[in-house]
Amino acid sequence: MGIQGNIDLYFWIARGMGRRMGVNVTEAMHEGLLTQADFAQMINRCRCCTGAEGCLAYLSEHSEERGSAPDWCGNGTVLREIGAMV
Repeated sequence: MGIQGNIDLYFWIARGMGRRMGVNVTEAMHEGLLTQADFAQMINRCRCCTGAEGCLAYLSEHSEERGSAPDWCGNGTVLREIGAMV
């Protein structure tokens, strides 16, 4: 199936990047800051991104740190916006 076909992987990358940036994706949806459609778009951005393997390494190497997403993260902007609202 390869990395591109593993939708579960991108679900966890998107959530992990949110957590890394101080955003609880589930809570953001519960509070109306993020819709299910928005989250689906985030997952799709990850799926189409050529840096997904780099994100896995980034998340594992910086698992305890809170901060920013890598420069190449297509979801960095939306996660920063949500983080500013909480």
